[in-house]
Amino acid sequence: MTEQLSARLDGPAEENGWGDRAGDTALTIPFPALDPLVTTGIRAHATVLYPFLPVARVRPGSADPGGTDAALRTLFASHAPFTLRFAAFHEEPGVLFLAPEPPGPLAALTGAVRAHWPEAVPYRGIFGPEGLDPHVTVAHGEKFGALRARLAPALPVTCHVTGVRLIVHDGHGWRDRVTYPLGAPGRVS
Repeated sequence: MTEQLSARLDGPAEENGWGDRAGDTALTIPFPALDPLVTTGIRAHATVLYPFLPVARVRPGSADPGGTDAALRTLFASHAPFTLRFAAFHEEPGVLFLAPEPPGPLAALTGAVRAHWPEAVPYRGIFGPEGLDPHVTVAHGEKFGALRARLAPALPVTCHVTGVRLIVHDGHGWRDRVTYPLGAPGRVS
């Protein structure tokens, strides 16, 4: 992780530092129980893969049985729901984050998506071809001592993961599009 993580994941591309464009997609896991700990202005989440494929290629809700949407549905249905624990804050320059315990289930989801769509390079290659380890960003660009002290009593937090959310950038910010349930063939919410 580097100072590039201090970029916000919403807003026009020229403002957020990531080069987000209308039609970009990402696969994320929301953690509403961690929202009170996050000071970045966006909801608590772990990224499975950002960016994924252009929304026109994913076609969420498509009836095409051979399409990307159907492949995502099948891929995520093949992974069982799991539970993660967030127990301690970690720091890299400019970033305070929580690492999931264990990291394996999140890493397995990323690995499965990458194996199926190798052209989707994590974080546009900013952090190398493998991207970043699973994490939830809590804060950036701050001195973290006081923040850690204020938030530490809220830990640990346990979260049950039941699905992966596809979000789409509309040119102004990220919007939820569809959630692919884990371990549930054929169902999409």
